[in-house]
Amino acid sequence: MGDFTLELNEDQKALRDWIHGFAADVMRPAAAEWDEREETPWPVIQEAAKIGLYSMDFYAQAFFDPTGLGIPVAMEELFWGDAGIGLSIVGTTLAAVGVLANGTEEQIGTWVPQMFGTADDVKVAAFCSSEPDAGSDVSAMRTRAVYDEAKDEWVLNGTKTWATNGGIANVHVVVAVVDPALGSRGQASFVIPPATKGLSQGQKFKKHGIRASHTAEVVLEDVTIPGSCLLGGKEKLDDRLARAREKQKAGGERSKNAAMATFEASRPAVGAQAVGIARAAYEVALEYAKTRVQFGRPIIDNQGIAFALADMRTRIDAARLLVWRASWMAAAGRPFTAAEGSMSKLYAGETAKWVTASAMQILGGNGYTREYPVERMHRDSAIYTIFEGTSEIQRLVIARTISGLPIR
Repeated sequence: MGDFTLELNEDQKALRDWIHGFAADVMRPAAAEWDEREETPWPVIQEAAKIGLYSMDFYAQAFFDPTGLGIPVAMEELFWGDAGIGLSIVGTTLAAVGVLANGTEEQIGTWVPQMFGTADDVKVAAFCSSEPDAGSDVSAMRTRAVYDEAKDEWVLNGTKTWATNGGIANVHVVVAVVDPALGSRGQASFVIPPATKGLSQGQKFKKHGIRASHTAEVVLEDVTIPGSCLLGGKEKLDDRLARAREKQKAGGERSKNAAMATFEASRPAVGAQAVGIARAAYEVALEYAKTRVQFGRPIIDNQGIAFALADMRTRIDAARLLVWRASWMAAAGRPFTAAEGSMSKLYAGETAKWVTASAMQILGGNGYTREYPVERMHRDSAIYTIFEGTSEIQRLVIARTISGLPIR
């Protein structure tokens, strides 16, 4: 027999159990309060920082797990605790991934630590890509970055939207257009240092779910930053733009842009978050079905309820397996030849919506009230078919990958 196994090793089990304990003891008791307040749960983030859960070192350790399972295991347990608080704890990592995916070693060492701060002085970071007229269609992006060669400075103008931690972040990572003629290939990522003039928070959104996570517009008005804040550096950008222009002249295929490189790296992790929400709702529904008595017997004795729970568990396990496969492939350097990253995010997001809706149905009227957490879980799950690529965009990515055709 070969070495294939899906069994977590001892370190991974310890990681899972440690995070599960924090989720159960700290996050869940606070979940309803911060959902109602619709505010960033700074005290919970502080508690996470004190134990090392909210830190650059923790995420680096999980990210470099050679099996690829460190991040999905961590994400599933955090979001089993609560999605809104979970996103407040992990939202900084999207900006960190933006730097890791596009930055130099010096930039990574300079900016990633400032995104988290310290246990005594917690900070957050924001990744800013979407715009009012450019969500899934990144080629419609209008935020401009203009280079002043004499001063070695970039000047950014535009408005970003749907930015997690937008406006309250210590460090913002912004994707902007540097060459409009190249469309999405003419974009680059920039770090906006703390307290940079011209950056401000616009509208803060009041959301259907994940309400403990801060989401807002970020307005950039003549934001001037040093040339060193261009992720990857000017030489690398000039080389990439020159190749893109040559491909454009030759009618060649598109190269990946800065925003897509970040999202592609993070999709399995987002799928793991959705699995955590789904599992939490399933567990509530299962326990309720065992103890809720109607017509003289527990409702799980009814085939309709039992079969629904069986389908819920099956879909959750299938979603987890897709997430783990994509995470393992990424860690092993295997290319996503069938868009396996998008598959994992698509199926996990759709599963979370379906499972949480089914859990509400099993709880009946109780499931519709805020006395039980499945109502909140259902609201939280809805975003997983929308952000970091809608379900429709994931299907488009998969279809293009498996067909090799520019399907629109």
